[in-house]
Amino acid sequence: MLWLLLLTGAQASLADDALDALKAPAAALRNERVLMVPGDPDRPVMLQMTLYTPDGPGPFPLAVMNHGSAGNMPADLQPRNHLTFAAYYFLSRGYAVALPMMRGYAGSGGHLGSHGCDDMATGLDAAQDIRAVIGYLKQQPDIDGSRIVVAGQSFGGWNTLATGTLNVPGVKGLMSFAGGMKASSCRDPDTELIRAAGELGARTRTPSIWFFGDNDATFATWVWHGMYERYMMAGGPVELVAYGPFGSDSHNMLGSASGLPLWVPRADAFLARVGLPHTLLYPEYLPTPAPPPSHYADINDAQALPYLGEQGAAYYRKFLSRSLPRALAIGPHGAGTASEGFDAIAQALKLCGQQGPGCRLYAVDNNVVWVRPTPAPPPTHFAAISDEAAVPYLNAGGRAGYEKFLTMRRPRAFAVAPDGGWDAASAGADPVAFALAHCAQLHRGCQLYAVDGDVVWSQTPASGTGRSARSTTPSTLRGTPSPVGKQHAVTGANGA
Repeated sequence: MLWLLLLTGAQASLADDALDALKAPAAALRNERVLMVPGDPDRPVMLQMTLYTPDGPGPFPLAVMNHGSAGNMPADLQPRNHLTFAAYYFLSRGYAVALPMMRGYAGSGGHLGSHGCDDMATGLDAAQDIRAVIGYLKQQPDIDGSRIVVAGQSFGGWNTLATGTLNVPGVKGLMSFAGGMKASSCRDPDTELIRAAGELGARTRTPSIWFFGDNDATFATWVWHGMYERYMMAGGPVELVAYGPFGSDSHNMLGSASGLPLWVPRADAFLARVGLPHTLLYPEYLPTPAPPPSHYADINDAQALPYLGEQGAAYYRKFLSRSLPRALAIGPHGAGTASEGFDAIAQALKLCGQQGPGCRLYAVDNNVVWVRPTPAPPPTHFAAISDEAAVPYLNAGGRAGYEKFLTMRRPRAFAVAPDGGWDAASAGADPVAFALAHCAQLHRGCQLYAVDGDVVWSQTPASGTGRSARSTTPSTLRGTPSPVGKQHAVTGANGA
């Protein structure tokens, strides 16, 4: 008999998430405080600071995360620094996280001092404010002032390295993500940055780790290599993580969830070496981990996408045009995509689930991760998928059924039995299991012959093969379409 219960392309529900890079984990916002704290007492000013703490009473180790500077925006119009994957990372490891704003930025008073081409002096000005922020936080009962890491991105990374020269008690390590600066008044800012890095290294004994990529649009590779070499040769304890190219500009790697695998394991190892907490305690602060690639299909193969019919190829190409991080979830009833934001995987699964049950991830970033609910044997290359004459056991009616199978939408499966019986299934939640189960209802020794675009049949018969006394007459395709959203199967039997 024929079971034809399938999702049609015209009725597939395809959902897209609106781009939103400002999403944050709800867990972080539970314990967010925006404070005004004193800066360097020698230059009195109040600094705006965002403070996050994990759930619980503490005391928590402290991470101070320093922001960069948007060169195309006046300092006082730059938004408060609070949505950052670095903060989420430290929260997941059990740290309280402080994000102070530099003088003149966002809600902080005062303004940055002018030191011309002296990058060292500029960094020290900011470092003295960072030291004052740490001093304030040490007085809070929920902060453990003996376990501190200072981190920063871009200009904030440079200020972090400058803080290392002050030997602040309790600071065990420094993390710099694409750290550096370029003074507008400096005729050769790259050479000055390299020179000043050597000066920092000569005055620092606090271990540091630096992260740089090869396509950094702000600091060329030769510049950050020069900074690292000068810093190290001057005696600064430093580890360089050169992770190669990332996206269109590796300077922004820290702002993307796709960058987490590049730096989180190295950050964990660094924190362990300097005696600071480094294990995952609160997974709710980080995005859903991506499953490993399944190699079901090439990421660019729009025709391999299961379930979605003719409109699926256009929908998939739209997904491939979206920015990283990105995720696509699919199911028998529809699909959902999300990109950027905090957790594209969770959002894509949520959107797909709104269309119906059975959603699974198909692609994350540049990898296909989809796996069938029931695993299929590997391709055997017994014959070309289109060669119906090569399919064993079948009579003319069965070969016509196989030709029909070749027109079915993926995922699909075709099973055969030694008595000439056969079954095909397509588009449901688990065509492999469906085809084998329905074949076995009438025939013994059913085996998969083809799955999707591959022949998987082995000439070694499955156990229990034999002729079925219930299959004595040829069968033909018969039946009519049924409601949308379930299983598409065609079955047939042929007795010898």
